Amino acid sequence: MGNDLKLVLASASPRRRELLDRLGLAPDLILAADLDESPRPGEAPLALAARLAADKARAVQGLLPEGFGPAYILAADTVVACGNRILPKAETEAEARRCLALLSGRRHMVATGLALIRPDGELRGRTGTSTVTFKRLSADEVEWYIASGDWRGKAGGYAIQGRAEALVRALSGSHSNVVGLPLFETWQLLNGNGFCLTARP
Repeated sequence: MGNDLKLVLASASPRRRELLDRLGLAPDLILAADLDESPRPGEAPLALAARLAADKARAVQGLLPEGFGPAYILAADTVVACGNRILPKAETEAEARRCLALLSGRRHMVATGLALIRPDGELRGRTGTSTVTFKRLSADEVEWYIASGDWRGKAGGYAIQGRAEALVRALSGSHSNVVGLPLFETWQLLNGNGFCLTARP
């Protein structure tokens, strides 16, 4: 399998698209599936990230236009967790404030599950993990961050590529993983399954 095969990004996230740009990759098609991303009872953060990535890839596989041709389908899902407590993707200020209160002065894990459906229909996956430590947040810092709107729709109520980076005291692991697409794992997954990145310009 070579680099003449198409690449489909199963995500509408502009951040994931920008991260793929760093690898010199422009998806031939971007499609996103509307799925219920709720954790199952007792589901661990790593398992949730892997499951949702696989579910997204399979869902988008069924949405490909007729005659699109053989393609690799890449999907990702990012989960933020304190211990085994999975934080929501904040949609309201109240949710974002609860997330920030929990993260303040503490370490937490960010896991991104990757799923790749190959042209032969086989699904392969990897998971990237990072540990992020927030400083203890003052009330003013919380208000400053809430005012940015960067938290909206973000796992754990923050986006490290925005103002939140000023609140991160320490990061262990991949920065790109926290943004939403771990580039090391993405490179390994694509190259290890026949998508010849090194043959691309």
